[in-house]
Amino acid sequence: MGNLHSGPPMNFRGRVFLAPLTKGGNLPFRRLCLAHGAEVTMGEMAYAYQVKKRSKSELALLRKHPDETCFGAQIAASKPADAIVAGNAAVERGASWVDLNCGCPIHDIVRRGMGATMLQRPTQLGKLVAEMVKGIPVPVSVKIRLGWSEHDQNASEVARVLEESGAAAICVHGRTREQRYSRAADWDAIARIAAERSIPVIGNGDLLTWYETHARWRQSGVASVMLGRGALIKPWLFREIAEKQAWEPTAEQRLAVYHDLAQKMKAHFRDDEKGRERAMRFLPWHFEFFCRYRPLPAAGWEEASRAHPLMQTRFADDEPDLPVLERLLRDPRPELHQRLATLLWEAADPAEAEARALLLAAEMPPVGGQAAEVATAHG
Repeated sequence: MGNLHSGPPMNFRGRVFLAPLTKGGNLPFRRLCLAHGAEVTMGEMAYAYQVKKRSKSELALLRKHPDETCFGAQIAASKPADAIVAGNAAVERGASWVDLNCGCPIHDIVRRGMGATMLQRPTQLGKLVAEMVKGIPVPVSVKIRLGWSEHDQNASEVARVLEESGAAAICVHGRTREQRYSRAADWDAIARIAAERSIPVIGNGDLLTWYETHARWRQSGVASVMLGRGALIKPWLFREIAEKQAWEPTAEQRLAVYHDLAQKMKAHFRDDEKGRERAMRFLPWHFEFFCRYRPLPAAGWEEASRAHPLMQTRFADDEPDLPVLERLLRDPRPELHQRLATLLWEAADPAEAEARALLLAAEMPPVGGQAAEVATAHG
């Protein structure tokens, strides 16, 4: 396969990145984000050693859509030979740059000596990145966390090693491995690392609204920002950030967005039983995040967001006069998400999806007195 990458050199400054989201960053979802203003997308993390073995499922994670004109592939690796093979496989498939995951807290990755484990081995990490830079013809970035635990935060040292090893950029997720998503992201720590380094530092963590994003970006001095769970909840957040104003879609408008995602999955996985089965591994899962959407206008929430990120804020859902469709889309029940995903897959257009959703709402009365959390310590 020839090198599909073409275009100007990768610019890591002044950008809003879609994070490499395990499971959530599938190609149809990335296309949905592109339709709502995203310009820089990243694929799901691929195991380098599996790419080296030519695993079809792992190679699929390196695939980009023609609409993705600025696409980064993320790999997990601990050995230079594996990382270089995987990085070049990504470049052959059109990646503008290759990102090394050194932040993933998941047990399977950590026990294999990859992801966040690399934070505990800065010297080995530096050698790995230096070899990648020599062996891969596009820029290499590295995504890190603040450290292994509250009492073992060495991101400043790791970032220095990475810059000295030739990394083109560093993305810092403002939490430790131990914290997962349970604590608010530490943007003061991200700011310190950005001030210490001459290569671009990308800030990541708890960005849910356009005003929070611009405030963190400005105050921290980072080169760029990266959206993870915020994009999963609001795929249109990219456009809000670019325009510096909120889009507060009605339940009907959101359902049309979700129908669009289902159709993009149909195009990607194919409109047959096997394709449907594959799509249903993803589409109901997305509703775990879609159901957390709440309108958060700057006039009512900007001041509160300075004290505590809205991503980590709990919102009670006991409003008595919520429209039927709005209540349905806020419902956190997994069995309902499965039903919503199915009707979106089957509906010919948004109008049919809406009609079927209203029938579903009548069939499944809401659970009373529930409080939904916009974001939780979800993987």
